[in-house]
Amino acid sequence: MTATGLRPRVLLLLCLLSTAACNMFAFTEEPSERAGKADGYCSRILRAQSSRKEVNNEFRLRVEGDPESYQPGSTYRVTLIASSPSYFRGFTLIALREGAEGDKDEDYIGNFQIIDEEETQFMTNCPPAVTESTPRRRTSIQVFWTAPPSSSGCVLLKASIVQKRIIYFQDEGSLTKRMCEKESLYGDATDKPLLDCCACGTAKYRVTFYGNWSEKIHPKDYPRRANHWSAIIGASHSKNYVLWEYGGYASEGVKQVAELGSPVKMEEEIRQKGDDVLTVIKMKAQWPAWQPLNVRAAPSAEFSVDRTRHLMSFLTMLGPSPDWNVGLSAEDLCTKECGWVQRVVQDLIPWDAGTDSGVTYESPNKPSTPQDKIRPLTSLDHPQSPFYDPEGGAITPVARVVVERIARKGEQCNIVPDNVDDIVADIAQEEKEEDDTPETCIYSNWSPWSACSSATCEKGKRMRQRMLKAQLDLSVPCPHTQDFEPCMGPGCSDEDASTCMMSEWITWSPCSVSCGMGTRSRERYVKQFPDDGASCTLPTEETDNCVVNEECTPSSCLVTEWGEWDVCSATCGLGMKRRERMVNMPPADGSTCGAEVLEVEKCMMPECHTIPCMLTPWSDWSDCSVTCGKGLRTRQRMLKSPVELGECTEELEQVEKCMLPECPIDCVMSEWTEWSECNKSCGKGHTIRTRMVKLEPQFGGDPCPETIQRKKCKIRKCNRGQANSDEKKRRKEQREKRRSKQGRAEGTSEHPASAPVKGGWVSIQARVKYGRASSPP
Repeated sequence: MTATGLRPRVLLLLCLLSTAACNMFAFTEEPSERAGKADGYCSRILRAQSSRKEVNNEFRLRVEGDPESYQPGSTYRVTLIASSPSYFRGFTLIALREGAEGDKDEDYIGNFQIIDEEETQFMTNCPPAVTESTPRRRTSIQVFWTAPPSSSGCVLLKASIVQKRIIYFQDEGSLTKRMCEKESLYGDATDKPLLDCCACGTAKYRVTFYGNWSEKIHPKDYPRRANHWSAIIGASHSKNYVLWEYGGYASEGVKQVAELGSPVKMEEEIRQKGDDVLTVIKMKAQWPAWQPLNVRAAPSAEFSVDRTRHLMSFLTMLGPSPDWNVGLSAEDLCTKECGWVQRVVQDLIPWDAGTDSGVTYESPNKPSTPQDKIRPLTSLDHPQSPFYDPEGGAITPVARVVVERIARKGEQCNIVPDNVDDIVADIAQEEKEEDDTPETCIYSNWSPWSACSSATCEKGKRMRQRMLKAQLDLSVPCPHTQDFEPCMGPGCSDEDASTCMMSEWITWSPCSVSCGMGTRSRERYVKQFPDDGASCTLPTEETDNCVVNEECTPSSCLVTEWGEWDVCSATCGLGMKRRERMVNMPPADGSTCGAEVLEVEKCMMPECHTIPCMLTPWSDWSDCSVTCGKGLRTRQRMLKSPVELGECTEELEQVEKCMLPECPIDCVMSEWTEWSECNKSCGKGHTIRTRMVKLEPQFGGDPCPETIQRKKCKIRKCNRGQANSDEKKRRKEQREKRRSKQGRAEGTSEHPASAPVKGGWVSIQARVKYGRASSPP
């Protein structure tokens, strides 16, 4: 090939890599050689990348949080960075299945999402690749990448950089990021909902929510006063229903949870899905957001799944926040082996519902118009965000959810045989009615059965409970304190052929007026007509009076219905409980809403019983807290039988003083003085400096160092004759000074200031006029 024919092909190759490369050169080409949207266009990028390697650390491809693996279906922020003072004009970014050549569509896995259309775009002839929108100087770009489904293998995120007329490629190092699929913590859990579940029978699960959003773990701008988790709402459902999902849009129910913390609309949407929903999952709100587990138990709820409704979803709002939530979306509890997942543990990070554009916990309302898609929050969203990290690190989880299987019913068809945990769980459920209470566990009597949770012929459950008074042997566990059994509403029976099976009541409609007295209504429907053909006489609609605001004035505001009462603050005796409601519409005149949004009242639990404390003997005294001098030492004892009702007031720890030999005290010196003048006016001499002892050493402390230091000095070279003359002169001056000092000292000590003479007294100073004092005659 001639050089003339080679040059256009090289320039075309640059165009395949980045639009910036094309803009750096002006060239023409025969129409027959123009690149079209042909198969294999993307693979040319890879061939170009592999044709030239340059190790260059000025540029870096980074995935937020620097993960070693990806979670199937999760979304990650991918950033291409140039370190100062470097920059780049263009780039190409692809996600390639490891080991693939890149010449087929299935070689590219995952999906990129454009964040800023002014910065990035998909390549026209290679849609899986992302490139720059316009060639210009830039130091970074960002895109989202959604990981592929389960069993997709490892992925290579690869970038090429155009800087001036140089193109950098790198198959290994800072411009390539390799990630493999994250191994499931529990092998039988699926990462993506199965299209068809092959499990038999049903399974019952308990979901427990552990909030970890606290000032200690997330200190930036933490809202101390109003922090809480809203009421949790969710369902077990089929693949035909989606409560929420990344990349989707929030429904009105999701919006009300995300912005107001209200589950009412969400529950209404769930119940309207009919046979696509098996169980509605509900848990109470938590005020404040975090408390130790020994103060407040983690909220939990039970739900069931079957072959068609084997997915579980839920959400709850971080409050206060613009529209931030956590939750699970379509968690599949059916395994590929036609069984039911034993246990799922998932750490949760917050996600944005896309309905409000606020960036801080307490940002003013700022509706997103148009509505954005649901997406996970990241540490690079906004500098004012409480989760912001300039390094782009992963957000610390704010909660953890644990889903545990507690029972299975019906014939099971697992391909893989049951393990010991499966068998034990099912046996425990069957033997639940047996009373195996150990003698070392002291309980109160069972309370009466509660009213049935269903007021209709819908199946519900009722509960009774007892109190654990004492556990005399900690090595022997005490069984449950609550007991449940199925039930139906009054007058309902499974054997009654003329019974109507009714659905639960749908949530009350909004009040018919915005203030004052109005009406509200709710409905239910017939789920099953009587087998004997009789008509249903049970009502399907109810109306009730409602009062929104007693005073209809411009200063009145619209509030929601009261929420459910929180659990009593005490486990026995007198406590307090509270309930809340929210402001839906503030006063039209801009004034503060005067309606009460918090209600507190007393609650009475069973009587508290005091049981004597059973204590272990005191332990030995600990070592002294110091190695010398005065310190402290401690000893402890423990409760042998923890008491739930009442507190043990016995002392569990003692502290006393201890004395060890005095600590050594080292010598303490003052600072050195300035160096003195040289002791010679010419020639070689010496100068000295001194310091004093401020504190003598005691009790074997370090001795005092030297207090005087000498060093040589030399002013100028002395002449021989002059040196003798100067030396004699200096000595003479020193003798005269000594005589003068000696004379003054003798005169002061031996003679008074005046002496008696013949004819009177005369001053001694007068007699020392000529330098020597004489004695009086």
